[in-house]
Formats: sequence, structure tokens, C-alpha cells
Amino acid sequence: MDEHLWSADDQMGSTYQRHAEDSAYNAHYDRPAVLAALGPVGGLRILDAACGPGLYTQELAARGVEVSAFDASTVMVELARKRTANRVQIDRAVLGGPLPYPDSSFDLVVCALAIHYADDRSTALAEFCRVLRAGGAVVLSTQHPTMDWLRKGGSYFDVKLETDIWHTPSGNQPVRFWREPLSALCTAATGAGFLIEKVIEPLPAGTMREHYPEDYEKLTREPGFLLLRLVKPRDPRPGPA
Repeated sequence: MDEHLWSADDQMGSTYQRHAEDSAYNAHYDRPAVLAALGPVGGLRILDAACGPGLYTQELAARGVEVSAFDASTVMVELARKRTANRVQIDRAVLGGPLPYPDSSFDLVVCALAIHYADDRSTALAEFCRVLRAGGAVVLSTQHPTMDWLRKGGSYFDVKLETDIWHTPSGNQPVRFWREPLSALCTAATGAGFLIEKVIEPLPAGTMREHYPEDYEKLTREPGFLLLRLVKPRDPRPGPA
């Protein structure tokens, strides 16, 4: 993930943290869906990949999980360390580059709303596969490719760097991300060695209806995010004959 893709996190810092704590799309859509897709986590070792301000890290640690985390943004790393009172190992590492963890270190990897910021999604997924034990899983969420296509136009099959403008209390913030069709992300996942266990198009949590009724109505009609649950096979795949 080149600096220009994660530098927005450095600039937004605590503004993004406050937003994500109770926003419609983060708190009442992405987090409930991702945590449900993780399933029971007691006693597992989990990596929170591109952890941002540490909202998932904090939640998983509170559930008694042995959790590690990393982010490319030094600001987000510091926010996550503060949120977890420095009781969790949180490293500075780039999604899409080599990760500072041994092979087969984790039972689960969670990567929430970050894979579309990685310049090299294939390498990011290959690193997830490397640090997972056999039989382990990745749960990742991302922007739904149909949503991006409807918003940005052009061909659905485009793979291109796009820019959104986030309106923050401190001003407008350009945020760049990779747009690609679902087939491209799935091909990157299977090419990294994963089996696709589930494709999830989540509905918003019921709590959104009360706090954000317009967002709730929209997300019950059309998709906003997409989740994949990917499994690392227990047995190596046979090579060509």
C-alpha cells in the first residue's frame, strides 16, 4: 500500500476514530456482520490486519482472544495502542507487503474495510495465507463492487484507482482506493491458496433503523459492503500431474 493510499489515515486520525465508533456503516453495518462471520473466537489467535484505530482489536481482546494487529498509518497504530492500553502487540506494517509474523501464527485473520486500499491485493492475501495455520480462515470486508460501479460509472470490469471525498469536521479529505470486479478479488484469494467458504452481502443491524433510518432503508434495498470468508486448506492442494 503506497504512502498516498494510507496517508489519509494519518491526516484524519482521531477524527476518523470518533466517526467509526458509532457511524452507520462502521458500527451498525460492517462490525456486526464481520464479527458474526468470525464465529466463536474463544481461545483463538487472531490477527487484526490494517486495524485502523483498533476498534476490532479492542472488541476481540475483550472477548478473551489472543490478538495481534498492524496498520500502515503511524497515527492509527498509536490510536490503537492507546485504545488497548498497550496490552496488545500492534505493529506498523503495510497491507500488501511482507508481514512481521512467522508462518502459521494465527487461527483467524480479520481485515475490515481495508483490502481495497492495498496496491497489491494478491500479495496481501498470500501473506494472510502464510501466517495462518492450516484450516484457519480470513474474514474480510470491502466496498461492494456493484456499489462502486454505480457510483463511479464506466465499466464494471475496470480495475482502477478511484478517489472519494470524505467530508470531515476538519475539511474535505481525498481518500483513494482500488476498484475492481468481484471476480478479480476472488481470483486473488484462490490464487493465494484459499478456498472461498462464504460470500456474504450483509443487511444492516436492527440498531441502524433507530439511529440512521435513511441509511437503513437504503441498505435493505441495495448492497453497500461485501464480506468473504476464506479458508486455508488443511491438506496441500495436489500439484499438476
